[in-house]
Amino acid sequence: MDGTAARTPKNGPGDHPYDDGQPARTGVSEPAARPRNAGIHTPTARRPFHFDAARRLRTLTGVDEELLARVGYERSKYTALGGVVLGTSVIAAFSMWNFATEALGRVSAVALVPTVIWMLFVLNLDRWLVTPQPNARRRVGPLLTRLLIAVLLGAVIAEPLVLRVFQTAIEEHVADERTDTIDQLRTNLVRCNPVPSTTRTVTPEGCGKTYVLSFGKTPGERAEELSALRSDATVLQKRVDRDTGKLERLDSEVRDECRRLIRIAATGLYQRTSECLRLRAKAREYRMTHRTEENERRLARMNSRISTIEAQQTASRGAFLKARADGVERRLEEERAHQQEIGVLERMRALEELATGNPVLFVGIWLLRLLFVLLDVLPVLVKYLSGESAYDRMLTSASNSGVKIHDAEVRLAEHRAMADLEMAQDAIEQEVRRHRAESEAAAREHAAAMNIRVRQAVNALEDEIRRSSAV
Repeated sequence: MDGTAARTPKNGPGDHPYDDGQPARTGVSEPAARPRNAGIHTPTARRPFHFDAARRLRTLTGVDEELLARVGYERSKYTALGGVVLGTSVIAAFSMWNFATEALGRVSAVALVPTVIWMLFVLNLDRWLVTPQPNARRRVGPLLTRLLIAVLLGAVIAEPLVLRVFQTAIEEHVADERTDTIDQLRTNLVRCNPVPSTTRTVTPEGCGKTYVLSFGKTPGERAEELSALRSDATVLQKRVDRDTGKLERLDSEVRDECRRLIRIAATGLYQRTSECLRLRAKAREYRMTHRTEENERRLARMNSRISTIEAQQTASRGAFLKARADGVERRLEEERAHQQEIGVLERMRALEELATGNPVLFVGIWLLRLLFVLLDVLPVLVKYLSGESAYDRMLTSASNSGVKIHDAEVRLAEHRAMADLEMAQDAIEQEVRRHRAESEAAAREHAAAMNIRVRQAVNALEDEIRRSSAV
């Protein structure tokens, strides 16, 4: 322990590689021993505040400035890496802004809250991913884990950006789909609610409660009556036409026959023939037996009734068509009300539908996705594909040295504690032996005192016996 302490230089405040004070001053001549601002123009009057952008960018990589100062030529590398980390977080913020505005359906200041939170989360996560780790070459598992996290994070960030790039095509596709949906709904509503021709209207196939509308009165309520009247009028019209034709032929025969007159020889007067009289009687008899005039009046009444019902049916049909149009329009308005702003899931589905059957667009979408994923994985790739740097080796050395020093300090503290315990145990054992010796000495003193008292008693008794014998 003493030899180790003698070989380890004592570090004052700010001399340790991880202290926030000034760089360590050692007797070794190396580039890190020169002043921190060597080669940089420093004004004579110190400004109250100086913003070092490069240092701020390096902060995003998690490097130790005091340790990095010893290999100052690598500052530009970590400054560039910090810029990559910052760029990735800005891309992530833009992605979240697009996602939030699409979810809200409008541009709102509320979208700034998740945007800022997401940006800070990605910034800190990437900072953790690229923070230099000691013995990194020996830890392949954590490296693969970091790459997997970066890939998954890049996939999440890439999707809103891809949707943003293809926003115009997506919105046009969704608008066409919604128009087709409205047209299809209108077609189904009209097909499933036809103008009733009878009181018993059969619902067309494929029409459920979704497409069937309810109405108060329908034109089919008097359709059966109108159909019966038309059927009776047709039959009666045929009968009237037949009877009228027959009567017209009889009347023609009567007229032809009655134009002929015969002279009576006795009187010298002209008179109609007997055939004329017979035909007239036959015509009168035909009219009476077939009721042609009554049938004609009845047919006129039936036609008038049919005209009245047809007028009523026409008015009812117009009212039904208007009611159906109003019902269809209400359903279409309800459907349009459900078709609010285009959501994120709807955009993703529309993008997949656009890519289906279009190999060029499919390849373009996936290339864009891979590009954004690569941009997010870029900090990790830049860090771990650039190889082990001098800073990494110094960090590993400092870490291993710190571990050794800590182990030595722990062992020293353990030895010191064990020595203290042994000393305390020895003191306790000495105290026990002292108390045991004191107890034994007290016991011997007590025994000696008792022997003296016994001897004195014996002597006194002997003297008493001797006196008694002398008397």
